[in-house]
This record gives sequence, structure tokens and C-alpha cells, in this order.
Amino acid sequence: MIFKPEKEGCIFILSPHIDDGELGCGGTISKLISERNTIHFFVFSLAKKSILPKFPKDITEKELYQSMQTLKIPKDNLHLFDFDVRTFPSIRQEILEILWKFNKDFSPDMVFAPSLNDLHQDHEVVAKETLRAFKNTTIFCYEEPWNSITFNLTALIRLEKSNIENKIAALRCYNSQMHRPYFQEDFIWNLAKARGHLINQNYAEAFEVMRLII
Repeated sequence: MIFKPEKEGCIFILSPHIDDGELGCGGTISKLISERNTIHFFVFSLAKKSILPKFPKDITEKELYQSMQTLKIPKDNLHLFDFDVRTFPSIRQEILEILWKFNKDFSPDMVFAPSLNDLHQDHEVVAKETLRAFKNTTIFCYEEPWNSITFNLTALIRLEKSNIENKIAALRCYNSQMHRPYFQEDFIWNLAKARGHLINQNYAEAFEVMRLII
């Protein structure tokens, strides 16, 4: 376990777009919630400009709320900022100020964010501003291998089969994203198994340690 059950931790999940948090650490979110930690989930873009024409423009917002419900994250703990996709480099100061504010309000014990090695410009901005905003907080960077050339496997979190099942159930809420290869169940299972085998476990998710406070 990451936190002892008698000490409920406050944990931030920073998701540049609607589904990044679930893709990168959905299994870990499931584990943390089962251990009675409080999750605050931040989404900075509904990615409306990337929605396929056959879907209504509000589809990703509806899917996001369904995913949060599936993961048992209270609606009040979802913090949504609908910036346009692929514009984050021009609004990085605004994103930093948002992170500063919520750090001051909640003082999280741990933050999960994209990797500093992530090639997507929006992900890179969130990762770098996370490092600036949470200087006194443990920060783990989650893995999204389709966006990275390199990823340092410096932390692995043991997961149960039920955690991966919950991750897949949350991702199934995003019908508008199912055309993407990394949404396929076999990919999710195989990555979880591969990371688990590295530590002689059935399943795991991998992270880079951006900062570790002990």
C-alpha cells in the first residue's frame, strides 16, 4: 500500500486531456481509492477539437463524468479546465497558477503527472509546471508509451487484477476514443502484465520518480 489505511492521503491526478489520467495510472487510482485515499482529479482539456465528426461536441465531457463515477471519484473532486488542445505552451503561466492555488488549498501528499519525457506539448507543459508548483511534494510521472521515446522505470506500483479491471471499465466510458490503439483491452492487460513481471508480480503500473519526499 502507498498510504496506511488509518492515514488517508490526499492525492492529485493531473490529466492534460480527458483520458490521460486513467490511461497512465487508472489501476493505481483504483488501488489508492480502495485504501481510502482522497483523489482529486484535474483535467485541463476536453479535447473538443480532436473529437471525430460523428460524435456530438459535448461527448467527452459526458464520458469524463462517467469515468469518474466508475472510478468512484466524487464529482466535487473533479476539477475541469477546458483549455484548447495543443495550446498549453501559450498558457503555461495560467496552468501554473491553477496548480499553485490547489496546492495551497489542499497540500496534497502525492501528485501523479505526465512524464517530463512526454513528447506531446500539452503533456510536457503540465509535467514541467507540476515540478514548479509542487516543490515540497512527492511527484510520480505516469507512463504513456505512445508519447515517449524514453521512460525511466524508477517506480512500480503492485496492482491486483481488480485494479486493472476497474481501469478498463473507466476507459470503456470513452466511446469517442475507442478507435485509438492504446485503448484496446489487450494492450492495457499486456502492459500491466509486462510491468508486473519486472517485480515478480502479476500486474503493475510504472512511473518515473520526479521527486520523492520521505
